[in-house]
This record gives sequence, C-alpha cells and structure tokens, in this order.
Amino acid sequence: MPNRLADATSPYLLQHADNPVHWWPWGPEAFEEARRRGVPVLLSVGYAACHWCHVMAHESFEDAGLAGYLNERFVAVKVDREERPDVDAVYMEAVQAATGQGGWPMTVFLTPDKEPFYFGTYFPPQPRHGMPSFRQVLEGVDAAWRDRREEVAEVAGRIRADLAERAAVYSAGAHNPPGEADLHQALVTLSREFDQARGGFGGAPKFPPAMVVEFLLRHHARTGSEAALEMAVRTGEAMARGGIHDQLGGGFARYSVDAGWVVPHFEKMLYDNALLLRAYLHLWRATGSGLARRVALSTADFLLRELRTPEGAFASALDADSLDEETGRSAEGAYYVWEPGQLVDLLGPADAATAARLFTVTAEGTFEHGTSVLQLLAEPGESTGGSTGESTEGSTGGSSEDFAEYEAIRARLLQARAARPAPARDDKVVAAWNGLAIAALAETGALLERPDLVEAAERAADLLLAVHLTSDGRLLRTSRDGRAGANAGVLEDYADTAEGFLALYAVTGEAEWLQLAGGLLDTVLKHFTDEASGALYDTADDAEELIRRPQDPTDNATPSGWTAAAGALLTYAAYTGSDRHRTAAERALGVVGALAGRAPRFIGWGLAVAEALLDGPREVAVVGAPGDPATGALRRAALLATAPGAVVAVGRPGEAEVPLLADRPLVDGAPTAYVCRHFACDAPTTDPAALAARLGVAVG
Repeated sequence: MPNRLADATSPYLLQHADNPVHWWPWGPEAFEEARRRGVPVLLSVGYAACHWCHVMAHESFEDAGLAGYLNERFVAVKVDREERPDVDAVYMEAVQAATGQGGWPMTVFLTPDKEPFYFGTYFPPQPRHGMPSFRQVLEGVDAAWRDRREEVAEVAGRIRADLAERAAVYSAGAHNPPGEADLHQALVTLSREFDQARGGFGGAPKFPPAMVVEFLLRHHARTGSEAALEMAVRTGEAMARGGIHDQLGGGFARYSVDAGWVVPHFEKMLYDNALLLRAYLHLWRATGSGLARRVALSTADFLLRELRTPEGAFASALDADSLDEETGRSAEGAYYVWEPGQLVDLLGPADAATAARLFTVTAEGTFEHGTSVLQLLAEPGESTGGSTGESTEGSTGGSSEDFAEYEAIRARLLQARAARPAPARDDKVVAAWNGLAIAALAETGALLERPDLVEAAERAADLLLAVHLTSDGRLLRTSRDGRAGANAGVLEDYADTAEGFLALYAVTGEAEWLQLAGGLLDTVLKHFTDEASGALYDTADDAEELIRRPQDPTDNATPSGWTAAAGALLTYAAYTGSDRHRTAAERALGVVGALAGRAPRFIGWGLAVAEALLDGPREVAVVGAPGDPATGALRRAALLATAPGAVVAVGRPGEAEVPLLADRPLVDGAPTAYVCRHFACDAPTTDPAALAARLGVAVG
C-alpha cells in the first residue's frame, strides 16, 4: 500500500489518494519510517477548497517522475489543516518566522523527530518569478540532508528554540483585563487603518473583518461612538455590494484579491459565512438597515441550501474552482462569472442591459477573459450607492417596482447558474465551525422570525452531540457522512460549540443547552488552561505532543480559541453566577489588553468580549408562561438588545435549572423582566418598551 490515504475521512486527503506520491497520513508510523530509512520528512499541508493546493497537486504530485524521486529520498506526509489545526499552527508559525509570510499549500521539511529545517508554500514545476522549482527544492534539501547533516540539525534546533521562546511570551503571566483606555486605543488604531474609500482595513488582499465589526458595534452600543458605527456600517455595505458577496445565491467568498472587494478568491467557507451572518444580523439590529437584513437572510439561506449535509450539520466549504464548459478545464470562479453575451442569450436584450447595469457586467470584464464578477453597487432604481435606511421589499432604496424587477432578474440568473457544473464541496463537518453556524442561525431565526433557521441550528447541534461528543464529555473535531474522525477537538471546538449551545439556550429556553455548554467549558478549564497564568492552550494537556504545544490568542479567519473561550466563559458565568468561570474569562482576557492598541485587527473577538465584560454583561431574566404573548414580547425586546454580550434567560417563575431565573416572581401576575449587572438589579418591569430602553434596543 504505497499511498496510504484511501481510508481517510478528509476529502482533502482523498483528493491525493491516487497520487503516485507514497503519501502517509500524519502519525507516528510515518516518522518511524523516516527514522528507519534515515531520510527527512516532507510535510505538505492544505485543505480541500484551496486553489493553489490543487495547482501544486496537478503540477507536481501527479507527476510520476517527480513522485519517484520524492518517494526514494523522503517520507511524504499529507495533512488536512482543517482536521489537524494543531499541526498546521505549529509549522505555520515556523514558516512565518523563517520567511515572513505563510499560506497554503504549506511545504515543510522535517527531521524524523518532527523538527522543521526548511520551509515554503507553493513551489512551481519550473523555476519562475524568482522561485525555484519543486524538483530543485527536493534536490537541495536532499543534498543538505546527506552532506551537511550537522548544519541541518543546528538549524532545526535553532527553530525549535525560537518557537519555545515565542510560546513563553503568552504564558509568562496574566495581565489585567483590558479597560476603557485599551478599548479606546484599539478604536484609534483601527481608525488609522480604516480604508475610507472602500471600507475594511488595510489593502489587498482584503479579508472580511467580521470579528472587528462585532467589536465596533459593541463599542458603539456601550459608548455611543459614531466613528465605530461608521466603520462597521461602511465596511458592511462595501462588502455586501462587492464581488466578494455572491449577489445571486447569497454568502461570501473567502477574501477579495483587490482592495475594493471586486474580485474574490472564490472559495466559500462555512466559518466566514457563519461569522458574517451574525455580523450582518447585528448590523441590522443596531441600525435597522434593510441591506443588512437582506444579506443576513440570504447568507442563512445559502448555508441551508448549499452547505447543509444530509445528517443536518454543515459542510466545511465550496471549492474555488469548477469546470469551465467552454474550455473543458477546471478554472477558478467559472461557476460565478458572466459575460454580456451570456446575459443577452438568457434574458433578451432589454433585461440583459438592465442586468448588466445592476450587476456591473462590462464588455471589458472585471475578472479574467472578459468575464465579470457580479456586484450591486447601487440599489435597484438608484444611480449611485444606496443608503442604509429601511425601505420597501427589504431593499434600501428605489421603488418596489425596481426591486421586483431586480428580484426577477436575479432569480433567472440564479436558476441558469444552477445548471453550470458546480464547485466541489468539502463535506466534512468541523465542530468549531458548526458551533459558529449554530449561534448565527439560532439568533437570526429568533430575531428575523424564521423558525426554520432555529430548527436548523438545533439539528446541527444534535449532530454534534450524537457524533462528535464522546461518552467522557470530550469532543472530536471532525466527522463525515455521520462518521466521526479520529482527531481530538482543539480549544476552538470546545469554545465555539459552547457558544452555539449558549445561543440556542437564549432563543429556545431549553436548559439542556446551557448545561451542555457548561460541560464543555469545564473541560476547557481542566484541560486547556494554565492554572498559574490563566493563559489558554490550543490543545488539551493530554493531546499528542508536538514540537511545542500550540497557543495563539490572535484571530485568524475565525476567533482564536483563546478569546472564543473567554467569551463563552463570560456568558456562562452571567447565566449561572459562577465566579470560577468569570474569573477564568477575566484572566484569559488579560492578553487582549496587551494587544488592543498594537494589533486590534487581529484580536477583534477578544475586544468584543472585553466590551461585554466592561458592560457587565447585562443579565436579563424573563419569567412568564411560555405561550403568553406578553412573555414573547419581553423576550423579543431582550433579544434585540444591543448591550454588549447581554444574556437572556426565559422560563417559568421559580424555574430551578437556571440560576439567573431563580427567585424571580411575576409582578401583579404578569410576565416580568429583570435586568441585572455588576451584582445589582434594576426594578422589574412588565413593559417591553421600558425593557428595551434599559438594554439599548435600536429596532423593533
């Protein structure tokens, strides 16, 4: 069995199961084989929706001659970074430290003791653009291994020591949680980095800053900062109108290759869309924006239509590439782009002209080969950029007739696009990303009165319980086709799944979700926390030992496990009154204060959690009969709260399962709401409007 990937559960590994390369999955057997043969290990890390991973596979790993050389002189190990984020994190840190950049595919050469000594990302089949060919890299590494082994060992040792030194920075000791001055400085730094013309932060490539938007909205809610709100609104609108947003089917691509959100890198990831769904929902909640509401709903519908698995959870991603019917070859973006002639053939000249104007389809094209990525730079019926106020039919401007015409054209284009060869789907289920989706769908369903979305969130949560949660309360990271993978859950899996369960409790009132979240967070405290400093590790104390235990408090494409855990711990403490969980959250947030002013773009979720800590968070207990409309009105007012991180518990008077509901009687026999924070409570109220005023509710 020269290639050992045929039995993998990872779609990415299965993509390489027929390569002539003698791939091994990550495991002790591969390193023992390298030790037995006295050869180095080639570690290749990627993921199923990665465009350049596919390119390197076709160019190099499918080449029989190159594979023969590789098999003779190396042990080749293939890793799906989404299944093993711990392996990816450790070696990506080494790549970035050595080269100043990183990405996927990641190519690392290791000793049989797992120590890295040479790094890169994509290597071409022939030298170009100053890069050596992959064959040249293999030959150079092989020569160094054979002829300069002492030098290789010295480099490997130096890298390992550097990684250990970096790890010590986070565990050196606890800092105080960030205060008012820290969060203000974060806002100032973000203001300097804000792209005034195009929204977002920094230049190309530009990534959707969902976690930073959450911080900005919470900061505005707590302080009234108009600058924070403006950055959030302008970023949200720019992304929604750009090509990064799928104007036909909803959802967002991974990032924009340009600074103006025009041309995306077309892969669509579950985590991006879960985070952006929640961010747009909260934009709507804060501003009443019809555009934000429409984007939230279309993103939720995209998740259900294109990423939901038969078992009820959510798949990881859609590929960037798909078959181009004209060329017969796979091409990036082929599923999504349009030419003017295609519009005429489908819609006729008049409607095609309208569609081209609405979606900025030009003769020159905005993408490659005269094709255009669809944008919606103005609302139907407007000649320039739209507003953010409410209007007819969920639009943000123009007449209802204009909007109806737009919807009719959009529906016809979407139907025609569905007949094209679709991008491949990476259908493995990742616990953390499903936790993000559960939280987003539960809140969206409750606030926008879509009970089907809450039901979808519950079904996904049920799958995590049935397949990913083991009998001893531990999480497995992935599953596929209802079958669990072997890899242990990492910190983000526990934190984001707990976040999803806490959101489900808030919208359903079913105490089981709160209890399950508590169990996951107890595991975080027991197995992921440094008791001396309060710092958090990305892997459990009983996980596989790597060259260092990964630990990173900064956000990447998703909230860091560290700050996600802090947020879930804080929310759970607000529901239960647990001092242990609140103290753990405060200690974990210490690192946010150290990074707030220097790197706020990379600690956005930590800043958002810090806003909740400064605000309380506010604890809302609603008591009343479940079917009573007055109970429902109070609950809705509470869920619409813009107060940062506010928690909502709803139940019958005297309900004992949830401490926040304990000793909360009705007032004059009517459903009643109680608002507490900082160990003090306001007078109870039976009036939804009064409750809304206390919680900073922006819309009804």
